[in-house]
Amino acid sequence: MKSLPLLVKADTKRLKATLGCQNHNRVMFQYFTLPVTPFQQNCSIVWCDVTKEAAVVDPGGELPRLMAAVQQRGLNLKAIWLTHAHIDHAGGAGQLAREQGLPIIGPHPGDQFWIDGLAQQSAMFGFPPSEAFSPDRWLQDGDAVRIGHETLEVRHCPGHTPGHVVFHSASAQRVFVGDVLFAGGIGRTDFPGGNYQQLLDAIRQRLWPMGDETVFIPGHGPESSIGNERRSNPYVADRR
Repeated sequence: MKSLPLLVKADTKRLKATLGCQNHNRVMFQYFTLPVTPFQQNCSIVWCDVTKEAAVVDPGGELPRLMAAVQQRGLNLKAIWLTHAHIDHAGGAGQLAREQGLPIIGPHPGDQFWIDGLAQQSAMFGFPPSEAFSPDRWLQDGDAVRIGHETLEVRHCPGHTPGHVVFHSASAQRVFVGDVLFAGGIGRTDFPGGNYQQLLDAIRQRLWPMGDETVFIPGHGPESSIGNERRSNPYVADRR
């Protein structure tokens, strides 16, 4: 397995937790996380347990595996949601949208140049060629996305990329953060358009208010909670 390329230094002991598939039930909102691509990017299938309508968050690749997981659960896939447009998160979006007739929702327009450069990203990192796409809906801070009876709030969290967004289910106390925050780490900011201070501000101003009990699903590695990272994350822990 290649090393996780989109983290800055992190607590390696905390990153030894399994990267295996995980299934989580809470309220009517459910999700299943499936690491895909050589970068082991955490693609998540989210759905409303009442309607079985689903969305896929960050389909970076391995589309047959993703569709098998959807079909095994009897879900009706309705949309693709993107946190940002790095190849391991967005590389399969164009093909999946074309094959399944799905709208691509997100990220924020700040990531247009990353979408335009997906072909170059594919070649640079040795990924299969990525189909070009244009999002059917760009997202802004404070927007909402809906699947069945479930509504998630969108927060714009730039820093790792200019157009990075996260998807927050307040009812389930879950947030899909892409490469903003990790267990013991934060996203890299040395890519084009990255900004270290913006990333720290986004984490503290937009993730922390979601509450210590909120569990976040990162783009790589194990889940953690807002409270855990506020206490112990070496980059963004609360000063004492």
